[in-house]
Amino acid sequence: MSSTEPRDADVAAVEPAAVPDPSGGDGGDSAPSGVLQAPYRALSVGMVSVVLLIAFEATAVGTAMPVAARELDGIPLYAFAFSAYFTTSLFAMVFAGQWSDRDGPLAPLTVGIGMFAAGLVVAGTASGMWVFIVGRAVQGLGGGLVIVALYVVVGRVYPPRLRPSIMAGFAAAWVVPSVVGPLAAGTVTEQLGWRWVFLGIPVLIVVPLALALPAIRRMAAGRSEPGAPVPRFDRRRIVLALALSAGAGLLQYAGEDLRWVSLVPVVAGVALLVVPVRELLPAGTWRAARGLPAVVALRGVSAGSFIAAESFVPLMLVTQRGLSPTLAGLSIAAGGATWSLGSYVQSRPRLQPHRESLMAGGMVLVTLGIATAPAVLLPAVPVWVLAVAWAVGCLGMGGVISSTSVVALGLSAPEEVGVISSALQISDGLSNVLMLAVGGAAFTALGGGSVGAGGAPVASGGGAAASHPGAFAAVFVLMAVVALGGIRVAARVRTRAATARSGGRAVGEGAGM
Repeated sequence: MSSTEPRDADVAAVEPAAVPDPSGGDGGDSAPSGVLQAPYRALSVGMVSVVLLIAFEATAVGTAMPVAARELDGIPLYAFAFSAYFTTSLFAMVFAGQWSDRDGPLAPLTVGIGMFAAGLVVAGTASGMWVFIVGRAVQGLGGGLVIVALYVVVGRVYPPRLRPSIMAGFAAAWVVPSVVGPLAAGTVTEQLGWRWVFLGIPVLIVVPLALALPAIRRMAAGRSEPGAPVPRFDRRRIVLALALSAGAGLLQYAGEDLRWVSLVPVVAGVALLVVPVRELLPAGTWRAARGLPAVVALRGVSAGSFIAAESFVPLMLVTQRGLSPTLAGLSIAAGGATWSLGSYVQSRPRLQPHRESLMAGGMVLVTLGIATAPAVLLPAVPVWVLAVAWAVGCLGMGGVISSTSVVALGLSAPEEVGVISSALQISDGLSNVLMLAVGGAAFTALGGGSVGAGGAPVASGGGAAASHPGAFAAVFVLMAVVALGGIRVAARVRTRAATARSGGRAVGEGAGM
């Protein structure tokens, strides 16, 4: 069986991938009890710092992007500044999985961070919009390499009992940026100019590199089986990854332009996606077959429905309730804290045997959060209702996203970690594209505006006030229905392997995002 296939969609007894204890212990009383204890401390701090910077960039760029596009005379190309990052990252995720399995995660992580920083510099110094878009595309390549390499490090270095904790650390790294990022980026943009939002981040990358790279070189460098023959890059998978990125880009474009001529990119995009999706994701993903395919499908359903809905929250609050952009952003800022809380809860040892129930419960919270949000379209409903609803939804997302990573890594053989990690990210990213395209099309058709590929809402005719309340309601109803289906998908994660118990724990429980 090739490493691109799940070991068995209905496997009977799959033990978690064996991870050597870097401390030299046997996993007993002498084994480290936390990710911040030796020998994991420097590695954990370094990797969380990398995620922190990526999170800050992601939350800050949305604030600076409109000003950048206006100053570069690039408003007509505004959406492409987002989609360039997204589509190239899809390709990079697939390539990073092969590269990590072939040579270890150190090289793709190092190159990825370098490309991410280089893309920021190109974008921050751009003299025209197309150069800016090239910078964003380079950023996407770097971001795709980094995220997959980080998960490969988790799968190789951390034993199953510590993986939920480091995943919780990744989630916690988004808390401060989700609150501070928009405010900091707005201040920098107003006082120093939008370019410094992009140029300031590369300077900060030195610190996490100094912490993480030496530890990765010591603990996770090289292939998982050093004595085995060096595998070649699978050129077919690389071509499929290129087709995946191109198809995603075409669907993003079609979702923004509801004319008959847009059927051409829709057909072309779907045609380009069919084969890559079948071969780059575990067999049975689209029907949520029990086991690993259901895990990968759940990742896409949860991320796609929630992120697509969240993209419309600030615009809804600004256009329908008259909030300022800053207040609209702050209304969902608490979600960063509750997301981290959800990830922390799923990492508790006592809850490990109940991983499947945690994911199903998390999807219930996600559904409630999305379904409740449009209640603020009624003038009598206070805005804080949305803030509470979104905090509840983020609580569920924190548990679901981290749990899917934990379960997937636990069901992966050591030589499959890179491929399975990239499959999770592909499912996540591709679902975002599809849900944004569907939501954007519904929004536009019912009197709203169009949605940028990165989730940035742009109102019809250039005026935010043109959006109709019913257009917002349609988006949230559609995404709530998708999230509701995720509850059923979560129930299919349970396999005979998951129900088997070993030492009081569910076999296969300890995998990641």
